[in-house]
Amino acid sequence: MNHDTPITPRPRPLASPAGIAARLASTGQLRAMGVPAAEVAGRVAAGGDWQQLLPGVFLLHPGAPTGDDRLRAALLYARKDGEASPHGPGAMLTGLAALALHGLPSAPPPAALERIDVLVGRTRRLRSTGFVRIVRAPESPEPVELDGLPVAPVARALADAVSGLHDAEGVRRLLTEAVRGGHCEPPLLVRELSRLRLLTRPHVVDAVDTLLVEGRALSEERLYEMVRDFALPDPVWNVDLRLPGGPHLGGVDAYWPDQAVAVELDTRAPRQDEDALWSEYTRKREHLERLGITVVHLTPRKLREAMDQQAAVVRTALMAASERQPAAYVVVLPR
Repeated sequence: MNHDTPITPRPRPLASPAGIAARLASTGQLRAMGVPAAEVAGRVAAGGDWQQLLPGVFLLHPGAPTGDDRLRAALLYARKDGEASPHGPGAMLTGLAALALHGLPSAPPPAALERIDVLVGRTRRLRSTGFVRIVRAPESPEPVELDGLPVAPVARALADAVSGLHDAEGVRRLLTEAVRGGHCEPPLLVRELSRLRLLTRPHVVDAVDTLLVEGRALSEERLYEMVRDFALPDPVWNVDLRLPGGPHLGGVDAYWPDQAVAVELDTRAPRQDEDALWSEYTRKREHLERLGITVVHLTPRKLREAMDQQAAVVRTALMAASERQPAAYVVVLPR
């Protein structure tokens, strides 16, 4: 080397202002940091120490991107131009990537996913590219924050995941894990599947039927647990009520004949006409209460999240029986 040999400048270290991901940056963020386009191009070129993961999104380190890098890169790609945050409002992870963050065992880890779904508003002008699939929604749900990332709620993430799955067993497993793990209730999940028009697919319908049976069985187990753990009197379980020689009054999940108190679990399937179902339920309840029977309405969510409060409601109804007018005599039959 002589005095006329030009010295190749070393890449200068970059500052990391607040809000900039330590390993990733977008074109706009690099520009704001004062990094010229020529330097970006040079560092991404063959032999450089940066990588372009997606259009306008760069990994500022050599080596393979981690699963977390891919998730954050997907959100950087989906952010609105000019925003300093790594994701724009309404941009959130959904599909299998979101389910992995929610902890569903069957969801592959982010590093193993061929694509990462990002949910954005319907009016966003973005295209799916590379390992990112853009999913649009007229109304985006409120995201939850997991590992510092905005993530769609489980029901919405499941619906988006199912839209791209054709494996019946895989769909059934994901739906069942979501319900068994207490991540969401079957009615909310089925509503999301219906909203995306996925209930026309036979393998999804079969999985939903299994899901609803699973959800009801789980709720019944929690009802048994509530009666046992909170020392409530033993009821008769799963019975039909009828007037002597008269019409069928309807089925209930638990009934205390001496106190004329009934418990009914709300495990309606929202694939059906909800208004009609609710009207039918209301008519049955009003009819029973006109006969002097107290009906306690419990939802699976209430049993899961506040079992002690639900036990107190049932106990209060049982204790108040002595203060009420005697109920009409009804015939109790196994359901």
